[in-house]
Amino acid sequence: MDYRVRMRNLREDRDLTQAQLGKLLNKSQQGYNHIESGRAELKIDDLIALCDFYQVSADYLIGRTEKKNG
Repeated sequence: MDYRVRMRNLREDRDLTQAQLGKLLNKSQQGYNHIESGRAELKIDDLIALCDFYQVSADYLIGRTEKKNG
């Protein structure tokens, strides 16, 4: 699974907006949208922040495993 789809699914499962996630990553809603839509790449610092926020492993977020933790 593409990490962008997983990002969207995690966000929607928690009823969060792109603006709320953008704020978490110190980005605008548009900046976050560009990551989720593929117009910008996910930076490692943002990956770490999202994993911490969602309490999932990086492997889960980037689609290397279906196990959310470890």
